[in-house]
Amino acid sequence: MAKPDVSQYQSFDQITRRLDDIVGAVRDRDVSLERSLDLFDEAIALGSKAVELVDATDFSPEEKAMLADEGAPSEKAADKPADTAAPSNDAVPDAAEGGSVS
Repeated sequence: MAKPDVSQYQSFDQITRRLDDIVGAVRDRDVSLERSLDLFDEAIALGSKAVELVDATDFSPEEKAMLADEGAPSEKAADKPADTAAPSNDAVPDAAEGGSVS
């Protein structure tokens, strides 16, 4: 089967709109399985196109900083102490060691 032609989609907005259309069409109970599979193939091709767009994007220093800030943990999470202690199983006897399990 030939890969769907998605060359007409040049922006994330165009790709997103088309993906929304595909989701709507696939949810329609009147769409055949064959058509749904064709739409699925198109959605995969659109996802690949979106990845290509991201890979080709040159972000400004400000955009890079903004993206880095969005990926950083929130201040609330940084203020909360992390519970690093693992729960201890010492108090639970192991049946293999002759302890009884209730």
